[in-house]
Formats: sequence, structure tokens, C-alpha cells
Amino acid sequence: MTLSETEMLRKDLLVLVAVSVLLIWTMYAALGLSHHSLSPFSTRNHSQPVLKPKQTNVVFLKTHKTGSSTMQNLMFRFAERHNLTVAFPKKECGYMFCYPRSFNTRFVHPGTLPANIITHHMRFNHAEVRRLMPNNTVYITILREPASMFESMFAYFKETCEIFKKAPSLEAFMEEPQLYYQPNEPNKGSVAARNCLTFDLGGDKDRPATDAAYVRDFLAKVDRSFSLVMIAEHFDESLVLLRRLLSWDFDDVLYVKQNMRTAGSKRTSLAPGLASKMRAWNSLDVQLYDHFNASLWRKLAALGPALVAEELRLLRQAQERLMQSCFGERKLQLRSAKQIKDTKLRPYLNDNNVDIVGYDLPDNVSHDGSSSQKVQKLCLRLITPELQYSDLLRDRETSGGKSTFT
Repeated sequence: MTLSETEMLRKDLLVLVAVSVLLIWTMYAALGLSHHSLSPFSTRNHSQPVLKPKQTNVVFLKTHKTGSSTMQNLMFRFAERHNLTVAFPKKECGYMFCYPRSFNTRFVHPGTLPANIITHHMRFNHAEVRRLMPNNTVYITILREPASMFESMFAYFKETCEIFKKAPSLEAFMEEPQLYYQPNEPNKGSVAARNCLTFDLGGDKDRPATDAAYVRDFLAKVDRSFSLVMIAEHFDESLVLLRRLLSWDFDDVLYVKQNMRTAGSKRTSLAPGLASKMRAWNSLDVQLYDHFNASLWRKLAALGPALVAEELRLLRQAQERLMQSCFGERKLQLRSAKQIKDTKLRPYLNDNNVDIVGYDLPDNVSHDGSSSQKVQKLCLRLITPELQYSDLLRDRETSGGKSTFT
């Protein structure tokens, strides 16, 4: 082989290598992956390139009875693992930002500023939140099908919402809702009783749904404010979009469900007539949900079904590895909160008879934090209820402590 032929062959090989590298990078870019994103317990290897830095300034608007407690736990874990600051409500506001009042920066605990993450209940006020958060903050929220959500609201708040308390049953309430409903009922009553999603997002829950101009403007306003509106019924698909939007890894979006009702407290199904009445009563929420459910599927379609299917496969594969690493051959057992003796793991119970499920601490996880293994800490945090996790992070932040994950 002549020298010129050897040189040409070398150039051809270099071109082939370059094309191969480009194809690999293209595949990773299409999936939004980095080398470490396939393992739920991976440690970053800084010798490998990352396509985009992770988004660390995020507002997750926590809405009522939508699966938002599961998302809040996910946000807490991300903040803790990356040593970020979560903005917490001041003491007088409890665990919400003085809800149902419209959000104001005065409602934030000063010891939890400047903030990277907001993830507690509030009545959304975009102008006020923007005063608090960096300019590159990404805004996210979650919605749930309104009839299913309203049934859950009625069951959960039956004894604490005066409007619901007056009605002998959900069926009786829906037969004549105006007989019980008072728009200005104190103590959050009217908030729970009609168009709660609209109210949480800063809208007028009592605006007639026939006011097409108002509905159009409100939907446009929510569209401008939020980069992603998740849908509870399509939680994993929503996480596909979330992960790509924030450039997070799969281990950042793993979860176990939080704050669910026990099976015995749920209706197995809703009569068609009852569901229709609930949707008509919450018609603003229905228009909100339908709009963003369609938007979610347009975004997924833009990615392509093959790519979405692969993302879901990888997500669920990572989820299975997480369960195996945390609990081994044991299946994670849901237990009634009343059966959980460890108060650090017992979900909050309100004054209703509705019971909430939680998780017992598996034997292979250290509760006192003595283990240095990140896996064990992650497993514990996964099953820590929202109020206890809030207390842990708030106390650490206000005392100047650092995350044990870093």
C-alpha cells in the first residue's frame, strides 16, 4: 500500500469515527440522555460530557387532589440531592403560602431565601412569584380530570368544608349544588366546592363558563405562565416531558405515590350521570383540563411515539431498579396511616373518616441517618410524607445545615 493510499485510508477512518460519534450524540440528544441517566443511583462522572446543565430554578404549583404530593416529594428529593434552597411558607401560613389568599412574597419564610424551588400550595400570583424567583425559572403544575378530582375533594373535605358538610351525600350535593354552595364561605369552604383548579391557578372560580372571552384569556394566561402542565392520569408521560424540559436524569424523576386514599375509601366507579353533573358544576376546570390534556398529547406527538415509548421504558426500568435496590424481594406495602406507628412516616390525617395510605420503613433502611449510603437515604426520603419532609428541609435550611446527599 502506498503512502498516499495509507493517508487516504486514515482520513476515511477518521471520517467514519466522526460520523459514528455524531450518530451516538444525535441518539442521546433525541432521548435527552446523558451517560449517567440510565441508573437511578448513579454518580456523575465529570469526565463525560453532559448535553445541557440541569435546570435548578423551578416553581411547581401544587394543586389540590391531583397527585401533587407525589410531585412535591420528587421536587424535595431533587433539591436535597443537589443542595438547593426550597422556599417555605412562614410559620403563620402553616404548610401553604397563606392559602387561599393570593400569593405574596411576604408569605415566605425569610430563612429559606434566596430560593431555587417553590413546591407548596398557593393561590398562584405570577407577578409576585416572579419577584421572588430568578429570571430563568421554569414553571410547572399538574391537573386532574375534574369529575374524579371533585369526588376526591368531597370525600376528603366532607367534615371540614361547611358547604360539603351540609349535604348528606355527594349525590345529594350534585342534585342541587346551589342549595348548599355559598361563593364566599369562610375557611376555604367555597374553594374546595367549585372549580378548585381554576382558583389555584389564580382564576375566578365563579365566573360563568359561558363567558367565552374570560375563559379564552385565562387559558392563554396559564399557557404563558407555565412551560408544562402535567396531567395526573398520564403521570409517566408527563414525566417524560418534565425530564426533557429540565434536562434532568431518570434518577431525578423516580417516585412512589404519596397521599393516596385507602382502597376502601374510594368509589370503584362514578355513575355516568353523576360524573356529568360534576363536570357541569366545575365547567371552568373542565375547560382548563381539556385544553392542557390536549396540549400534553401534542407535545408528546411532537417527540414521536417511538421516542416516547423508549423514554417510558427507560423510566419504568429505572423505577424497577429503584424498588429492587430499596426493598429487595419485598414488595413495597401500602398501609393505612392509622396502622403506621412511626410518626415520622405517618401521613397527615384530617378530621374526616377518610384514611390515607403511607409506607412502613423497610428493614434494610436506616432511619437514624447513620448509614452513609445514598441509596438508603433516597429510599427513606421516597416514603417520607409531605409534612415531615417539609419540616426536615425547612429546619435544615433555617439552621444553616447542608444536604446529607452532597
